[in-house]
Amino acid sequence: MNWLSKGIVSTVLSDLASGRRSPTHEALDELPDSKVVEHIRGVLVAAGALPPRDEQMVRLERHVKDLVASHSTPEGRQILHRYATWHLIRRLRRRSRGNDITHTQLNVVRQHLRAAVYLLDWLTDQDLTLASCRQSDLERWMTRDETRLRREAGHFVRWALTQKIARDLSFPAVKWNGPSQAMDDDARWAIARRLLHDDTIRTEDRLAGLLLLLYAQWPAAISRLTTDHLEETDQTVRIASATSRSLCPDPSPSWP
Repeated sequence: MNWLSKGIVSTVLSDLASGRRSPTHEALDELPDSKVVEHIRGVLVAAGALPPRDEQMVRLERHVKDLVASHSTPEGRQILHRYATWHLIRRLRRRSRGNDITHTQLNVVRQHLRAAVYLLDWLTDQDLTLASCRQSDLERWMTRDETRLRREAGHFVRWALTQKIARDLSFPAVKWNGPSQAMDDDARWAIARRLLHDDTIRTEDRLAGLLLLLYAQWPAAISRLTTDHLEETDQTVRIASATSRSLCPDPSPSWP
């Protein structure tokens, strides 16, 4: 009752009940962004009064719009819009395959776009553009103590080179294949079956993969296992770690 009596809550609910504000996501989007409005939205979705939508994606699109608009030059804003819309968000939608994106995925895209903004802002301060930037300029930016998100900026430079926005630049970076999401159960079981039965894969790789997929063991912990960690009794085989003993299932053709 205390929550319902708060100014913005009672105002929004009264407007919705009276018809002064339509019960749609777009109408709620017109209100100042706040936890109260998001809670009201969540209640309306749970009650079936509003259709569900990917709130993380909506939040990301707003952030992209604000971040692109923050750059000082029209050329820079155009480049950032292309990078965000046709590279980062397009890859994210393709990877999510229609599922809601996660908060981690949202943050990854934010970091990559923010890195592009940092680099473009610095180039503008130096009276440079991506087209006029040379390797010596780029290395000068990379070696600054205050430079942030160097790795993410490398992905932006690589994209700019493929789009012919920049030229003759080299930026050491690991190729990024876009935001990823948690593996679903069907994919996990499919990989586990392959590791169990595909004898074209090295035995040690199959074992390491199964320990990771089925027992959630860290690769660092798997790499330290030796035959001394195996405990064999009359009917069972167990793998002993520092904190537990895992029972190895009996190899059976009926295993999923």
